[in-house]
Amino acid sequence: MLYVLTLSCHDRRGLVHAVSGFLLERGGNIEEAAQYNDPNTGLFFMRVQFSCEGIGFEALQAQLDAFALPFQMQWALHDPAQPTRTVLFVSKEGHCLNDLLFRWKTAQLPIDVRAIVSNHREFEALAASYGVPFHHIPVLAGNKPEAEARQLDVLRAQRAELVVLARYMQILSNDFCQQLCGRAINIHHSFLPSFKGAKPYHQAHDRGVKLIGATAHYVTADLDEGPIIEQDVVRVDHSHTVADLTSLGRDTESHVLARAVRWHCEHRVLRNGHKTVIFRS
Repeated sequence: MLYVLTLSCHDRRGLVHAVSGFLLERGGNIEEAAQYNDPNTGLFFMRVQFSCEGIGFEALQAQLDAFALPFQMQWALHDPAQPTRTVLFVSKEGHCLNDLLFRWKTAQLPIDVRAIVSNHREFEALAASYGVPFHHIPVLAGNKPEAEARQLDVLRAQRAELVVLARYMQILSNDFCQQLCGRAINIHHSFLPSFKGAKPYHQAHDRGVKLIGATAHYVTADLDEGPIIEQDVVRVDHSHTVADLTSLGRDTESHVLARAVRWHCEHRVLRNGHKTVIFRS
């Protein structure tokens, strides 16, 4: 059986040897490994993908718990054969939603899309074409607590492990963000904080920007300031119209979000305070 082990703890001599020795003693064969020592925080991070036939998942978890205790490790053991149960949130812009659904159905992402939640009905037919349940939950002035309660009911019913805000244009409450801590990913253009509010690409065009970018990050109560998972940019010049900038921006957002979702679901992202450690393949 194939496993992925992720861990972090205070750095000390012999950690790699200790982890590899623990796996060797149980018949484990390491197929991929990466580690990082953060000189600023003194923390050690590691991701190990290994095969092990002689011990079951629950038994291995119990033994890992005893192994990690003296190191004060935070760790998690994953079965990479199990796709991540995912719920997608969207408003009126569907480029990221459409991209994620296509990548899911063509086995490019290790996710299982269980539902789509939206405050509008624009993509109900798209959801139906993929056979995904669609939940229209309007968010109006004064009903946000009730709307978020209904959204949480959907997440619990689907046993969602990941929420992706695929251009969901609503500000989440602090309580909602806390309940989704570490398992919700957002995407937005990288003009912030320069070009806030409506029509950011019009604002960028008026200022003659030379770069179009996108940022995918974990959702926190600090709006658009959660730990960054992935970013990218494309160059533009004076010849590009607002429509060109918008098209390039949407493509960039889709690609950046897809990479962030894949890395998260492959357990390649480890939280490091307000930052992340990414063990890319």
